[in-house]
Amino acid sequence: MDNAANDELILVDGLDRQLGVATKQRTHVEGLLHRAFSVQLLRDGEHGPELLLSQRAAGKYHSAGLWANSCCSHPRAGETVIDAAYRRVREELGCSAIDLREISAFVYRAVFEDGMCEHEYDHVLVGRCEGAFAPDPSEIAALRWVGVNELAAQLASAPERFTAWAPMVLSLVMASLER
Repeated sequence: MDNAANDELILVDGLDRQLGVATKQRTHVEGLLHRAFSVQLLRDGEHGPELLLSQRAAGKYHSAGLWANSCCSHPRAGETVIDAAYRRVREELGCSAIDLREISAFVYRAVFEDGMCEHEYDHVLVGRCEGAFAPDPSEIAALRWVGVNELAAQLASAPERFTAWAPMVLSLVMASLER
């Protein structure tokens, strides 16, 4: 577990109603349903929209080295999902998010080899960024922009290269771009 093991996460029910708080450590050991968010940053590419993917740092307590959406985290007690997303994009990526908006939410549960469990009510947000990237090396090993068609092909051909939540998040984002 990383150094934020004692951070408090917001426990929720299946409708995202707050039930209380618990430490990050307890939440992930016991597999408690908690509020989370996944941010997907976008840009206009030469052949259409491109999505910023982040590779999780080697020191992460689960899913280390796997690819995910741009930024994922948890709001603090008393903090809105949107405010938390702006904060975490700054902390993890070193840039400023702009125009973040929620496009969907879903619940998932994933148990990892070390016994830890992610059981999240995950709010999916999209937006853009401004400023240069300065990723936090304790969070992110690498960043890359990828087009929609290339990403869909990678998700189909090599799903093991992605985190448990990435296929759902990225599918929701790609579907929102088609509207």
